[in-house]
Amino acid sequence: MTEILIRRNPVLETLRGQRRDVQRLWLQQGLDNKIVAPFIDAAKACNVPYKRIDKQRLGQMAHDSKHQGVLLEVGAYQYSDVDDMLALARARQEKPFLLLFDLLHGPQNIGQLLRTAEICGVHGIILQDRRAPDITPSVVQFSQGATEHLLIAQVTNLVNTIEYLQAADVWIVGMDMTPDAQPLGATDLDVPLGIIVGHEGSGLRRLVSKRCDYLLQLPMRGHVESLNAAVAGSILLYAAWQARGFDGAR
Repeated sequence: MTEILIRRNPVLETLRGQRRDVQRLWLQQGLDNKIVAPFIDAAKACNVPYKRIDKQRLGQMAHDSKHQGVLLEVGAYQYSDVDDMLALARARQEKPFLLLFDLLHGPQNIGQLLRTAEICGVHGIILQDRRAPDITPSVVQFSQGATEHLLIAQVTNLVNTIEYLQAADVWIVGMDMTPDAQPLGATDLDVPLGIIVGHEGSGLRRLVSKRCDYLLQLPMRGHVESLNAAVAGSILLYAAWQARGFDGAR
């Protein structure tokens, strides 16, 4: 199955990530050499053929006029598994740092959270298959290509996966607005950690919430009821990274 990726950041990060079966790079004729040079260099580095075509034909291939002059033909996204994430943490000699989605929907929400997760150095993302969207070209686009540098797993049962992680000494923290949720400032995030972000409207499912080691909420001062899932999750990811002393920051 061939997928089409467009726009400069997602295309360039996919080439650099070398995680997919990349078939061909298409570049718009007339683009400045300073713009196309990084794409050509990245394509050559992974033996991907490239070709220049006119803007109209590129738009027809992309089915989107906002392609930014680049298009990449790739195979389907390659998923990982949870053990790969734990192994990555061990290889880096770091405490596990994971992000789990409980029925979170919307390519923009998911993409933005994946981008933040990659920047913060998480070891992996866990989605429940059949009840969450795949890593589609839209998600890749909203993540600015962060998907291509992340380990992402689809699991059959999220509760079972939580129990598996807890058996591996990973603490599971759910984001929720329930009365028993702890405030951010009262929690220790410098531990082996899995953060769960739930559905934008309904939050965490009951069984998922019940299985968390503890629930956490962000403090609020204004009049609106809550932050959206992508913003709240991003704040918590940064707080957890800060608790680790911003290890690996460049």
